Amino acid sequence: MADTTEAAEHLALVLSQGGLQKATARVLAAFMFADQDSITAPELAERLGISSGAVSGAIKMLSTVGLIERVPAPGSRREHYRVREGAWATLMSSQNGMVQAMFEAADRGIAAAGDGSHAARRLQEMRDFYSFMFREMPALIERWRTERVDRTTAGSDG
Repeated sequence: MADTTEAAEHLALVLSQGGLQKATARVLAAFMFADQDSITAPELAERLGISSGAVSGAIKMLSTVGLIERVPAPGSRREHYRVREGAWATLMSSQNGMVQAMFEAADRGIAAAGDGSHAARRLQEMRDFYSFMFREMPALIERWRTERVDRTTAGSDG
């Protein structure tokens, strides 16, 4: 088994520099470098040396954006989680609960601020951006999935 600790910590650093909270970044990196298909919250807390509360918050956030999911683990009394299949495409899609919430918050803010206000103008840009992304992203994600299947198929031919 390779020692991936340094690479995982580097990924966590990059993720935290990109805006994720440090504990969430470390939890996501642990998921990405896990040797097993699924992992429990207590295993993550022990592996990372962080509190169960920090792990719980990270799991909630990563689940909300569609990166991880709870999976059945017959014979185990603990909840198991794994990186969701197609997680990165989900992160950029309308299945991302946080992106949908941002769109709805902008829409609600526009209604509260009133047309023509400075706040409404800023919120309109935010809402328009997410509206555009929701319209355009499905085609881009489909192209990604097709390319991924083609690449996987080409790799299995050799």
